[in-house]
Amino acid sequence: MSTCAAVSRESAEPVAGTAATARTWLLIEQTGPWGGNALTDSHLDPDIGRALEAATDGTDVRVALIRRPGRHADCHAASPRRLFAAHTAPGRSWIRSTTVTDPRAVLGLDFTALGAGDHGGLWEPYVGEPLVLVCTNGKRDRCCALLGRPLAAELAASGAETWEITHIGGHRFSPTLFVLPYGYAYGRASAHLVKDAVEAARDGRITLDHCRGRSAWSRPAQAADLAVRELLREERADALDVVRADAVRPEPRRTDGRAPVGGPVAGSAPAWSVAIAHTDGRLWRVAVEQRADGAPAPASCGAPLGPPARMAVTSITAITSTHAATRPASLVVPVP
Repeated sequence: MSTCAAVSRESAEPVAGTAATARTWLLIEQTGPWGGNALTDSHLDPDIGRALEAATDGTDVRVALIRRPGRHADCHAASPRRLFAAHTAPGRSWIRSTTVTDPRAVLGLDFTALGAGDHGGLWEPYVGEPLVLVCTNGKRDRCCALLGRPLAAELAASGAETWEITHIGGHRFSPTLFVLPYGYAYGRASAHLVKDAVEAARDGRITLDHCRGRSAWSRPAQAADLAVRELLREERADALDVVRADAVRPEPRRTDGRAPVGGPVAGSAPAWSVAIAHTDGRLWRVAVEQRADGAPAPASCGAPLGPPARMAVTSITAITSTHAATRPASLVVPVP
Protein backbone atom coordinates (compact mmCIF):
# COMPACT_ATOMS: atom_id res chain seq x y z
CA MET A 1 0.00 0.00 0.00
CA SER A 2 1.33 3.45 -0.89
CA THR A 3 2.10 6.07 1.74
CA CYS A 4 -0.93 8.07 0.60
CA ALA A 5 -3.26 5.10 0.81
CA ALA A 6 -1.92 4.17 4.21
CA VAL A 7 -2.47 7.68 5.54
CA SER A 8 -5.91 8.19 4.07
CA ARG A 9 -7.47 4.77 4.59
CA GLU A 10 -5.84 3.35 7.69
CA SER A 11 -5.39 6.40 9.91
CA ALA A 12 -7.62 6.35 12.96
CA GLU A 13 -7.58 10.14 13.27
CA PRO A 14 -11.19 11.43 13.39
CA VAL A 15 -12.24 13.72 10.54
CA ALA A 16 -14.92 15.71 12.43
CA GLY A 17 -14.00 19.34 12.96
CA THR A 18 -11.30 19.46 10.27
CA ALA A 19 -12.98 21.33 7.38
CA ALA A 20 -11.45 24.49 5.94
CA THR A 21 -13.13 27.55 7.44
CA ALA A 22 -14.83 30.09 5.15
CA ARG A 23 -18.36 31.41 5.12
CA THR A 24 -18.01 32.42 1.46
CA TRP A 25 -15.98 30.83 -1.34
CA LEU A 26 -14.80 32.56 -4.51
CA LEU A 27 -13.91 29.94 -7.12
CA ILE A 28 -12.02 30.92 -10.28
CA GLU A 29 -11.60 28.56 -13.21
CA GLN A 30 -7.92 28.30 -14.15
CA THR A 31 -6.65 25.61 -16.51
CA GLY A 32 -3.10 24.36 -16.67
CA PRO A 33 -0.73 23.40 -13.85
CA TRP A 34 -1.04 24.66 -10.29
CA GLY A 35 1.83 25.32 -7.92
CA GLY A 36 1.89 24.97 -4.15
CA ASN A 37 0.37 28.44 -3.71
CA ALA A 38 -1.86 28.32 -6.76
CA LEU A 39 -3.05 31.93 -6.64
CA THR A 40 0.47 33.14 -7.33
CA ASP A 41 1.96 30.02 -8.95
CA SER A 42 -0.23 29.07 -11.90
CA HIS A 43 -1.29 30.60 -15.19
CA LEU A 44 -3.40 33.08 -13.26
CA ASP A 45 -1.57 36.40 -13.33
CA PRO A 46 0.34 36.42 -10.00
CA ASP A 47 -0.45 40.12 -9.59
CA ILE A 48 -4.15 39.19 -9.57
CA GLY A 49 -3.45 36.41 -7.09
CA ARG A 50 -1.60 38.71 -4.70
CA ALA A 51 -4.31 41.37 -5.02
CA LEU A 52 -6.97 38.79 -4.19
CA GLU A 53 -5.06 37.59 -1.13
CA ALA A 54 -4.84 41.18 0.13
CA ALA A 55 -8.43 42.11 -0.74
CA THR A 56 -10.00 39.07 0.95
CA ASP A 57 -7.88 39.14 4.10
CA GLY A 58 -10.20 39.33 7.11
CA THR A 59 -13.39 39.20 5.03
CA ASP A 60 -14.30 35.51 5.59
CA VAL A 61 -14.00 34.94 1.83
CA ARG A 62 -11.71 32.12 0.72
CA VAL A 63 -10.40 32.12 -2.86
CA ALA A 64 -9.50 28.93 -4.72
CA LEU A 65 -8.81 27.93 -8.31
CA ILE A 66 -10.88 25.23 -10.00
CA ARG A 67 -10.70 23.27 -13.24
CA ARG A 68 -12.58 20.45 -14.89
CA PRO A 69 -11.28 16.90 -14.29
CA GLY A 70 -9.14 15.34 -17.00
CA ARG A 71 -6.21 16.53 -19.06
CA HIS A 72 -5.39 20.16 -18.37
CA ALA A 73 -4.54 22.28 -21.38
CA ASP A 74 -1.39 24.32 -20.84
CA CYS A 75 -3.09 27.43 -22.22
CA HIS A 76 -1.87 30.97 -21.62
CA ALA A 77 -4.28 32.72 -24.00
CA ALA A 78 -7.37 34.53 -22.75
CA SER A 79 -10.36 32.21 -22.79
CA PRO A 80 -13.77 32.10 -21.12
CA ARG A 81 -13.61 30.91 -17.54
CA ARG A 82 -16.30 30.11 -15.00
CA LEU A 83 -16.57 31.96 -11.70
CA PHE A 84 -18.60 30.95 -8.66
CA ALA A 85 -19.30 32.80 -5.43
CA ALA A 86 -20.94 30.66 -2.75
CA HIS A 87 -22.12 31.51 0.77
CA THR A 88 -22.53 28.55 3.14
CA ALA A 89 -24.28 29.87 6.28
CA PRO A 90 -27.38 27.86 7.34
CA GLY A 91 -30.64 29.20 5.93
CA ARG A 92 -28.74 31.75 3.84
CA SER A 93 -26.77 29.54 1.44
CA TRP A 94 -26.51 30.69 -2.16
CA ILE A 95 -24.37 30.25 -5.26
CA ARG A 96 -23.89 32.93 -7.92
CA SER A 97 -22.05 32.32 -11.17
CA THR A 98 -20.80 34.02 -14.32
CA THR A 99 -18.34 33.57 -17.18
CA VAL A 100 -15.55 36.08 -17.92
CA THR A 101 -12.50 36.28 -20.15
CA ASP A 102 -10.54 38.63 -17.88
CA PRO A 103 -10.17 37.40 -14.28
CA ARG A 104 -9.31 40.95 -13.19
CA ALA A 105 -13.07 41.45 -13.03
CA VAL A 106 -13.09 39.80 -9.59
CA LEU A 107 -10.92 42.54 -8.10
CA GLY A 108 -13.89 44.91 -8.12
CA LEU A 109 -16.05 42.70 -5.88
CA ASP A 110 -17.20 43.82 -2.44
CA PHE A 111 -15.52 41.07 -0.45
CA THR A 112 -16.70 42.37 2.92
CA ALA A 113 -20.33 42.11 1.78
CA LEU A 114 -19.77 38.70 0.20
CA GLY A 115 -18.19 37.39 3.40
CA ALA A 116 -21.25 38.59 5.32
CA GLY A 117 -23.56 36.75 2.91
CA ASP A 118 -24.77 39.73 0.86
CA HIS A 119 -24.29 39.11 -2.86
CA GLY A 120 -26.07 42.33 -3.85
CA GLY A 121 -27.46 40.81 -7.04
CA LEU A 122 -24.00 39.75 -8.20
CA TRP A 123 -23.89 37.73 -11.45
CA GLU A 124 -26.63 35.11 -11.95
CA PRO A 125 -28.09 32.63 -9.47
CA TYR A 126 -26.71 29.14 -10.00
CA VAL A 127 -29.54 26.63 -10.36
CA GLY A 128 -27.72 23.49 -11.48
CA GLU A 129 -26.70 20.32 -9.70
CA PRO A 130 -24.81 20.52 -6.38
CA LEU A 131 -21.17 21.40 -6.97
CA VAL A 132 -18.59 18.79 -5.97
CA LEU A 133 -15.08 20.20 -5.44
CA VAL A 134 -12.33 17.59 -5.08
CA CYS A 135 -8.87 18.64 -3.88
CA THR A 136 -6.32 17.53 -6.50
CA ASN A 137 -3.32 19.85 -6.19
CA GLY A 138 -0.36 17.47 -6.21
CA LYS A 139 2.13 20.34 -5.83
CA ARG A 140 0.51 21.12 -2.48
CA ASP A 141 0.26 17.47 -1.43
CA ARG A 142 0.93 14.40 -3.55
CA CYS A 143 -1.98 12.40 -2.09
CA CYS A 144 -4.43 15.00 -3.37
CA ALA A 145 -3.29 14.18 -6.90
CA LEU A 146 -2.86 10.42 -6.50
CA LEU A 147 -6.20 9.89 -4.75
CA GLY A 148 -8.18 12.99 -5.64
CA ARG A 149 -7.80 13.10 -9.40
CA PRO A 150 -9.08 9.55 -10.07
CA LEU A 151 -12.07 10.26 -7.79
CA ALA A 152 -12.82 13.53 -9.59
CA ALA A 153 -12.62 11.79 -12.97
CA GLU A 154 -14.96 9.01 -11.84
CA LEU A 155 -17.48 11.48 -10.46
CA ALA A 156 -17.40 13.58 -13.63
CA ALA A 157 -17.93 10.45 -15.74
CA SER A 158 -20.99 9.63 -13.64
CA GLY A 159 -22.55 12.99 -14.48
CA ALA A 160 -21.89 14.82 -11.21
CA GLU A 161 -21.09 18.55 -11.49
CA THR A 162 -17.47 18.00 -10.52
CA TRP A 163 -14.52 20.39 -10.36
CA GLU A 164 -10.97 19.95 -9.18
CA ILE A 165 -9.92 22.53 -6.59
CA THR A 166 -6.52 23.78 -5.46
CA HIS A 167 -6.56 23.55 -1.67
CA ILE A 168 -9.10 22.87 1.07
CA GLY A 169 -6.78 21.56 3.80
CA GLY A 170 -6.71 18.18 5.50
CA HIS A 171 -4.51 16.49 2.87
CA ARG A 172 -3.98 13.54 5.21
CA PHE A 173 -7.69 12.73 4.75
CA SER A 174 -7.34 12.44 0.95
CA PRO A 175 -9.36 12.15 -1.11
CA THR A 176 -11.07 15.19 0.39
CA LEU A 177 -13.79 17.41 -1.05
CA PHE A 178 -16.73 19.61 -0.22
CA VAL A 179 -20.20 20.01 -1.68
CA LEU A 180 -21.94 23.30 -2.36
CA PRO A 181 -24.30 25.01 -1.62
CA TYR A 182 -24.10 23.85 2.01
CA GLY A 183 -20.32 23.70 2.31
CA TYR A 184 -20.01 20.37 4.14
CA ALA A 185 -16.63 18.72 3.58
CA TYR A 186 -15.80 15.01 3.49
CA GLY A 187 -12.58 13.06 3.96
CA ARG A 188 -11.34 9.60 2.97
CA ALA A 189 -14.10 9.78 0.40
CA SER A 190 -15.18 7.15 -2.10
CA ALA A 191 -17.23 7.68 -5.26
CA HIS A 192 -20.18 5.91 -3.63
CA LEU A 193 -20.05 8.20 -0.59
CA VAL A 194 -19.86 11.32 -2.75
CA LYS A 195 -22.77 10.22 -4.92
CA ASP A 196 -24.81 9.77 -1.73
CA ALA A 197 -23.73 13.24 -0.57
CA VAL A 198 -24.79 14.79 -3.89
CA GLU A 199 -28.14 13.01 -3.79
CA ALA A 200 -28.65 14.27 -0.25
CA ALA A 201 -27.70 17.84 -1.22
CA ARG A 202 -30.34 17.80 -3.95
CA ASP A 203 -32.89 17.21 -1.18
CA GLY A 204 -31.45 19.78 1.23
CA ARG A 205 -29.72 17.14 3.34
CA ILE A 206 -26.18 16.04 4.18
CA THR A 207 -24.62 12.67 4.84
CA LEU A 208 -22.83 12.17 8.15
CA ASP A 209 -20.50 9.40 7.02
CA HIS A 210 -16.90 10.71 6.76
CA CYS A 211 -18.15 14.27 7.24
CA ARG A 212 -15.48 16.82 8.29
CA GLY A 213 -17.83 19.73 9.01
CA ARG A 214 -19.43 22.82 7.53
CA SER A 215 -16.98 25.45 6.34
CA ALA A 216 -19.13 28.32 7.65
CA TRP A 217 -18.00 27.56 11.21
CA SER A 218 -14.85 27.31 13.27
CA ARG A 219 -13.49 23.82 13.82
CA PRO A 220 -14.83 23.44 17.39
CA ALA A 221 -18.25 24.49 16.09
CA GLN A 222 -18.00 22.00 13.21
CA ALA A 223 -17.36 19.19 15.69
CA ALA A 224 -20.26 20.33 17.90
CA ASP A 225 -22.68 20.47 14.96
CA LEU A 226 -21.76 16.97 13.83
CA ALA A 227 -22.04 15.57 17.37
CA VAL A 228 -25.58 16.91 17.78
CA ARG A 229 -26.48 15.62 14.33
CA GLU A 230 -25.23 12.15 15.28
CA LEU A 231 -27.23 12.29 18.51
CA LEU A 232 -30.45 13.25 16.69
CA ARG A 233 -29.68 11.51 13.38
CA GLU A 234 -30.50 14.88 11.84
CA GLU A 235 -29.56 15.11 8.16
CA ARG A 236 -31.42 18.26 7.07
CA ALA A 237 -28.64 20.68 6.14
CA ASP A 238 -30.20 23.82 7.59
CA ALA A 239 -31.89 22.26 10.62
CA LEU A 240 -29.01 23.24 12.94
CA ASP A 241 -27.13 26.49 13.43
CA VAL A 242 -24.27 27.60 15.65
CA VAL A 243 -25.52 30.33 17.97
CA ARG A 244 -22.12 31.02 19.50
CA ALA A 245 -18.80 29.37 20.28
CA ASP A 246 -16.89 30.62 23.33
CA ALA A 247 -13.38 29.64 24.36
CA VAL A 248 -13.35 28.44 27.96
CA ARG A 249 -9.63 27.58 27.88
CA PRO A 250 -7.70 29.58 25.30
CA GLU A 251 -5.16 27.94 23.06
CA PRO A 252 -1.70 28.27 24.65
CA ARG A 253 0.71 30.57 22.84
CA ARG A 254 4.45 30.60 22.37
CA THR A 255 6.47 33.56 23.62
CA ASP A 256 6.53 34.97 20.08
CA GLY A 257 2.72 34.95 19.97
CA ARG A 258 2.37 32.07 17.52
CA ALA A 259 0.48 28.83 18.10
CA PRO A 260 2.64 26.05 19.60
CA VAL A 261 4.03 23.57 17.13
CA GLY A 262 2.70 20.03 17.46
CA GLY A 263 -0.57 20.79 19.24
CA PRO A 264 -1.53 22.05 22.69
CA VAL A 265 0.73 21.96 25.73
CA ALA A 266 -0.01 19.02 28.06
CA GLY A 267 -2.51 19.95 30.77
CA SER A 268 -3.64 23.13 29.06
CA ALA A 269 -5.63 21.90 26.09
CA PRO A 270 -7.90 24.57 24.62
CA ALA A 271 -11.64 24.05 25.08
CA TRP A 272 -14.86 25.66 23.93
CA SER A 273 -18.54 25.85 24.82
CA VAL A 274 -20.65 25.80 21.65
CA ALA A 275 -24.37 26.59 21.54
CA ILE A 276 -26.25 24.69 18.81
CA ALA A 277 -29.84 25.62 17.92
CA HIS A 278 -32.44 23.59 16.04
CA THR A 279 -35.04 25.25 13.84
CA ASP A 280 -37.75 23.70 16.07
CA GLY A 281 -36.51 25.73 19.07
CA ARG A 282 -34.36 23.16 20.85
CA LEU A 283 -30.93 24.24 22.05
CA TRP A 284 -27.83 22.37 23.17
CA ARG A 285 -24.59 23.34 24.85
CA VAL A 286 -21.70 21.25 23.54
CA ALA A 287 -18.35 20.99 25.32
CA VAL A 288 -15.42 20.60 22.93
CA GLU A 289 -11.74 20.09 23.71
CA GLN A 290 -8.68 19.97 21.50
CA ARG A 291 -6.84 16.78 22.34
CA ALA A 292 -3.54 15.17 21.40
CA ASP A 293 -4.24 11.70 22.81
CA GLY A 294 -4.45 9.72 19.58
CA ALA A 295 -1.86 7.94 17.51
CA PRO A 296 0.84 10.12 15.92
CA ALA A 297 -0.20 11.36 12.50
CA PRO A 298 1.42 13.34 9.68
CA ALA A 299 0.24 16.90 9.05
CA SER A 300 0.05 15.96 5.37
CA CYS A 301 0.81 12.95 3.21
CA GLY A 302 4.48 12.02 3.32
CA ALA A 303 5.24 14.35 6.26
CA PRO A 304 6.86 13.00 9.45
CA LEU A 305 4.57 11.69 12.16
CA GLY A 306 3.71 14.24 14.82
CA PRO A 307 1.35 14.74 17.78
CA PRO A 308 -2.29 14.76 16.60
CA ALA A 309 -4.64 17.61 17.46
CA ARG A 310 -8.28 16.54 17.25
CA MET A 311 -11.56 18.11 18.29
CA ALA A 312 -13.19 15.95 20.97
CA VAL A 313 -16.80 16.49 22.07
CA THR A 314 -16.98 15.64 25.79
CA SER A 315 -20.65 16.37 26.55
CA ILE A 316 -23.90 17.54 25.00
CA THR A 317 -26.38 19.31 27.28
CA ALA A 318 -29.97 19.91 26.16
CA ILE A 319 -30.88 23.26 27.71
CA THR A 320 -34.27 23.71 26.06
CA SER A 321 -36.66 21.23 24.51
CA THR A 322 -39.99 21.14 22.71
CA HIS A 323 -40.57 17.79 24.44
CA ALA A 324 -40.16 18.87 28.06
CA ALA A 325 -42.48 16.14 29.30
CA THR A 326 -40.17 13.40 28.10
CA ARG A 327 -36.74 15.07 27.98
CA PRO A 328 -35.37 16.83 31.09
CA ALA A 329 -34.15 20.36 30.34
CA SER A 330 -30.81 19.61 31.99
CA LEU A 331 -30.17 16.31 30.24
CA VAL A 332 -26.43 15.78 29.76
CA VAL A 333 -25.13 13.26 27.24
CA PRO A 334 -21.50 12.37 28.06
CA VAL A 335 -19.35 11.64 25.02
CA PRO A 336 -16.25 9.48 25.55
